[in-house]
Amino acid sequence: MSCQDPVNEAIVSRAAEAAARQIPPLWPLSSSVAVNPFLGQSEATLAQAAARLSRVGEVPVVMPRSWYAERIASGEIAQADLAAALASSPHENKPRDLAMLESEMDKDLPIPNALRTVADLVAARSGTDWPGIVAERIGLWAGGYFDRGQALWAAPRDRSAWAAWRAYATHDLTPEIMGLRGFARFVAEAPENARHAIARSVARLGLGEAALDTVFHQLLMSLGGWAQFARYELWRAELAGTTDETLIDLLAIRLLWEEALFLQHATQIDEDWTTMRAAHSAPIRPSRRQVVDEILQEAAERAAQRKLAATLATALPDRAPDRPALQAAFCIDVRSEVFRRALEAVDPAIRTLGFAGFFGVAAEHRRFASDVDEHRLPVLLNAAVTSRAGDLQDAEADLAQRYRARAKRAWGRFKLAAVSSFAFVEAMGPVYIGKLVRDGLGLASAPARDDPAPRFDPELAPEARVDAAETVLRAMSLVDGFASVVLLVGHGANVVNNPHASGLHCGACGGYSGEVNARLLAQLLNDPAVREALVERGIAIPRDTLFVAALHDTTTDRVTLYDRDRPSDAHSAQLDQVRQWLAAAGEIARGERALRLPGAERARDVSARARNWAEVRPEWGLTGCQAFIAAPRQRTSDRNMEGRTFLHDYDWRLDEERGFPVLELIMTAPVVVASWISLQYYGSAVAPQAFGAGNKLLHNVVGGVGVLEGNGGPLRTGLPWQSVHDGEKLIHQPLRLSVCIEAPCEAMSDILSRHDGVRSLFDKRWLHLFAMGAEGLTHRYLGGLQWEALPADREAYDAGR
Repeated sequence: MSCQDPVNEAIVSRAAEAAARQIPPLWPLSSSVAVNPFLGQSEATLAQAAARLSRVGEVPVVMPRSWYAERIASGEIAQADLAAALASSPHENKPRDLAMLESEMDKDLPIPNALRTVADLVAARSGTDWPGIVAERIGLWAGGYFDRGQALWAAPRDRSAWAAWRAYATHDLTPEIMGLRGFARFVAEAPENARHAIARSVARLGLGEAALDTVFHQLLMSLGGWAQFARYELWRAELAGTTDETLIDLLAIRLLWEEALFLQHATQIDEDWTTMRAAHSAPIRPSRRQVVDEILQEAAERAAQRKLAATLATALPDRAPDRPALQAAFCIDVRSEVFRRALEAVDPAIRTLGFAGFFGVAAEHRRFASDVDEHRLPVLLNAAVTSRAGDLQDAEADLAQRYRARAKRAWGRFKLAAVSSFAFVEAMGPVYIGKLVRDGLGLASAPARDDPAPRFDPELAPEARVDAAETVLRAMSLVDGFASVVLLVGHGANVVNNPHASGLHCGACGGYSGEVNARLLAQLLNDPAVREALVERGIAIPRDTLFVAALHDTTTDRVTLYDRDRPSDAHSAQLDQVRQWLAAAGEIARGERALRLPGAERARDVSARARNWAEVRPEWGLTGCQAFIAAPRQRTSDRNMEGRTFLHDYDWRLDEERGFPVLELIMTAPVVVASWISLQYYGSAVAPQAFGAGNKLLHNVVGGVGVLEGNGGPLRTGLPWQSVHDGEKLIHQPLRLSVCIEAPCEAMSDILSRHDGVRSLFDKRWLHLFAMGAEGLTHRYLGGLQWEALPADREAYDAGR
């Protein structure tokens, strides 16, 4: 048995912590949000990430070559796009010229095989599927340990994951039955400290320091969604200023399996394992194939950027400065773009705005008759305020609803209990026939939840209320020209029988619907004392302006108004008109969306999907997202952005005197959240086996955390295949997001220079950055805080010259 010199335990611990950062977090199903699956690779280029991910998991990072070839043949990707992408590639081993690039394009080589683990090597020698056994035994334990309320008998969480697994594994005879002799005793005699156990496994496996990086990364990736959920626990802890060892514990567990298998089979696999160790120790360098793949992906994105530039090219006349008949602020979500355009088409006097859907109110909220604290804010942030639904006068109704909820839970547990489940079905099954028929035919629908109006708890101090109101209005670039009615429209999705339902809600609200945040902000902005104080800060809201919270159901395109939060007889007729406008806009939006949804031939077919418990595509979510634009609305109004663009209202002239704080906020928060969404869709499209959740029809929820595809296997993460594919073709074009901001290049460079993480996203081209103006896109960010001016000749730019 060959080995390396022992590695210092402190070095091993640092390597384990670094490997943990390579794993993206997974939010539980109750509050799932889009996560960038390449989060740990943002310091690398796409080709460098390909080199790493092919080593640890055979994970593709681009589409097959045939995908690009089809687009080149159709002219969608122009020769100039290929030439520009080749010229901009930073890799030394790229093709010398365009002719050489084209000669390599038909070489659709397979992804290099991942390096093999000890479990893989032993499986090849013994014929026993040890990787599958390891994943199955760890997954079975993890489903109970991480359970969030689904199990009738939950596993205790009074000890660390490492201690809990050791207690479990010492009584699990499956490994020994399958041939791993003495495994239970081996586990019992393992170090009690997980980090000590990792260090011992490293020594016994003969791993040198250089190999630890990708060995640890590979073993954590082999745990699938369980490692990602542990990374979520670490993410939450670090936001709170603490830490969490669960992911380190999982690494110790997986390494202990490797150690046990190696000690029993060392003589058979030693030579092969020596080869694997050496390969893990080698520097990560992208191959020529991976560099060419990156160039082709860049060319596809440049083609899409030309189309976007053409859409934005013609300057539109500014609208008349007359007072709007209605202002409606929507989330920047791409689904809102369709509805905003429809609403503006209903009446030219209507103005819409785009802003992050939590409306600047980072609230930890407790719903009516609930003890669950919901984090209705971007996952990048900590809660700034706490709120709850209802007031002291609602105590009796609160208690009554709690009793009903408890009775419902008790009844549900009785139905599922081992002693009663069969008798229950036999005796009570016929009672449920009516419900089954209604649900099966989509005759019943769940109304939008209408909790009592939320309130800050504790109440904000007067100065804090004014500060919050001013901050949000300036961030929205809404400081004058107020309409008589201003809607603050959050969004959510009304669907049934969908484990991933929260993923269709508002990502800026932590995977919840956005009505709570909108209602809290409306309360602030309707407060006479707040308005009076805002005048001294340069923001004068007319006395007759009423802020009304609303909720846009993105599945049905219906909007619920919460005007009862602040009844106003003076606005009654206007609100009736607003409802008519919203209904008309909803019909237009449904008609447009019906063209894309499989099986939806008419607008009315779209609404029915929300009630259909067999519908795998109730809506497309954010499928198709390609661009993020932060600019005044007139730059994009009257243009069909096809539901592919995040739209954030921003006027840099209102921000300049204050040192561009709003620009900094946009570039470091909404842009980053949008990048997570974009790259989750990208990863689920290019690498569905690694970064997708698989087939919805086979999903089984486990622990309330995630889903299995079938009754076993790894916990699946990312988007279901039906969320990016219509059954015949890929609906989501996997393109990295193009961020277009109307602001001076110097101001954006200054912000990037102070935020290394955000700068890396652009420097390594996980995002593309453009400056824009009234005439469209004006400059492209090259990386290294450098910009290039785009051709003023629009025809030349459209041709890619």
